[in-house]
Amino acid sequence: MYIRDTIAAVSTPSGNGGIGIIRVSGDLAATVGNTVFKPVHDGGLVSHRFSFGIVYDAAIGEKIDEAMAVYMRSPRSYTREDVLELHCHGGWLVVERVLALVLSCGIRLAEPGEFTRRAFLNGRIDLIQAEAVMEIIASSSVSALQLAQRQSGGALSRRFESVRANILKALALVEAYIDFPDDDLGDTDKSAILASVQDANTIISGLLSTFEEGRVMRDGITVLIIGKPNVGKSSLLNRLLDENRAIVAAVPGTTRDIIEETVIFGGLSLRLLDSAGIRRTDDLVESEGISRALAKIPHADLVLAVFDSSLEFGQEDRFILDALADSRSIAVLNKADLPKKFVLPDDACFDAVTDIEALSGAGISSLKKLVCSIFSPANQSNPREFIAISRSRHRDALVSAAHHLQNFSFGLHDCNLELLALDLRAALHAVGSITGQTATDEVLDHIFSSFCIGK
Repeated sequence: MYIRDTIAAVSTPSGNGGIGIIRVSGDLAATVGNTVFKPVHDGGLVSHRFSFGIVYDAAIGEKIDEAMAVYMRSPRSYTREDVLELHCHGGWLVVERVLALVLSCGIRLAEPGEFTRRAFLNGRIDLIQAEAVMEIIASSSVSALQLAQRQSGGALSRRFESVRANILKALALVEAYIDFPDDDLGDTDKSAILASVQDANTIISGLLSTFEEGRVMRDGITVLIIGKPNVGKSSLLNRLLDENRAIVAAVPGTTRDIIEETVIFGGLSLRLLDSAGIRRTDDLVESEGISRALAKIPHADLVLAVFDSSLEFGQEDRFILDALADSRSIAVLNKADLPKKFVLPDDACFDAVTDIEALSGAGISSLKKLVCSIFSPANQSNPREFIAISRSRHRDALVSAAHHLQNFSFGLHDCNLELLALDLRAALHAVGSITGQTATDEVLDHIFSSFCIGK
């Protein structure tokens, strides 16, 4: 339930910093500002103008800090409520004292994400844009940031509104015939209804096709490095990271557990996993490492299968090949500086094959470009304008909407219109749950609970 009280919170990260911002939103924002802030120049707080002054605790007659204050009168603010921001020095104690002083004015501490939730409830943004705010804050790569910014700007929302408009158009025609049962649904109107449903389905299909790329841009790529002992897996990891992260030794079984690091390639975030060498062994610790490596294969977005190109294809290579049967993978043929004896069998199904020399770094740049080409939306005419869904919640709702629209299309010629209208309403509800028109309080609580306090 939305209660129009006044809230406050620190909107900058905890700890010491150059600036600390306390944000206030609600009807008492101006009152709070006039109570705790004393501008140097006369005239008081003017909407959307910064004022320099001091934060002052009148109860004890003490200056807390010098600060800048900006008051933003409704509806020209982030929440479409009256908003006050106090920009003070960023020491944690200063910020805590200013916040305590603000809260003493009879307002309460904001809950996680409550400022953005109010922006949504007051109609300034829809739920997609609200979620994108958190995506912008959490972005760990350029591609994730660009995608979140496009979602925040409303590009994705407009696609969903087109879907809703087409479903509403079809539903209006169907309900017109339900209200006037003596009229028969003619072929012309059936064609118009099906055309609207098809237009909605086309947009939905297009959005669903972007989910994998969107998820990768948002969450990054999990890349598993796998292979026999001593083929150069750890050397490859070190080259990809450009640092000596993993121990490299001639002794088989040096890597026994999963080593995990994150790196940025071409604007994409990669979570690199180096694993134990795959071989037969009686060592219990090494066997556990091998089991963990094999268990990671189904969960990896990409597997870099490293082979020693100076050795002939063997039984352990066959085992690795079979383990990767259903995975997206690249065959990385290491030790390209040595005479080549390794030949992949005809049934090898890799997305690509590349040669490298991990010790010298030869071929690493080409490998990086190859990885990026697999996941980047390079096939788009303009990758900077690429619009995608990136949340499972959006995908699941679209799948549900598509299912109901398909049921409607199949039954239009021989089914009861009242029953068919239920499918259209269900599809409309599914799409509305994404943009927020039909989202329940439980869904909203779940989404905004992931936000930080102050946003």
